[in-house]
Amino acid sequence: MMTLKLRKLFKNFKSDESGAVTVDWVVLTAAIVGLGMVVMKTVGGGIEGLGTKIVTKLDSTAAGYTSTTP
Repeated sequence: MMTLKLRKLFKNFKSDESGAVTVDWVVLTAAIVGLGMVVMKTVGGGIEGLGTKIVTKLDSTAAGYTSTTP
């Protein structure tokens, strides 16, 4: 009697697919995050170098308004 209930419970568990969609979304999200990390690692050095060049250029530029007429 107990064996039949256990078998029925196992069959219901085996055929239940309600969590499969959640697993798919978790895997898809992890893949997107991983891809984003790879892109940032690849492009990050160039962005940092460009930022340094911009800061250097802004530091060497005089701020304020200067009139060209006497």
